[in-house]
Amino acid sequence: MAFRRDRATETLTRYLQLCDVPVPVPAPDGVGDELGNLFTDDAVWEGAGPKYGEKFGRTEGRLAIVDMVSAYLPPNSHFRQNVHLLLPGTIDLGDSTARGSWLMQQLSRYESGAAEVMVARLDVTFRFDAGRALIRRFRTEQLFSAPLAG
Repeated sequence: MAFRRDRATETLTRYLQLCDVPVPVPAPDGVGDELGNLFTDDAVWEGAGPKYGEKFGRTEGRLAIVDMVSAYLPPNSHFRQNVHLLLPGTIDLGDSTARGSWLMQQLSRYESGAAEVMVARLDVTFRFDAGRALIRRFRTEQLFSAPLAG
């Protein structure tokens, strides 16, 4: 059981690392390829709550998710710097799935020069496949945000 909990946490941690700018440990075949390998074919990525529900909406399918996330990453000019800090969470295990909930802090400096700190709740469902935990559903809801001095 601990092995599967660890696999789920490792998958989520790697996903957040790939969303950092610059990516601290680049993927050998590119960020997009590795991002895609973290999701199931039928995955859903969605924003929740008043801010993220409207901003992100719902994206379905591995390739659509990779396209959506990649739009915020280099070479696109959205973030100048961006880092995600994952706080300890809880994970409930099923026979072939796991569902976890975490708080995540994000520190961002945008291409515009503006900077902010943000906290979101992540609710993530994983499907285990050949010893790997793949993201089946990723849901993020912003709980707090504030500008940072530049």
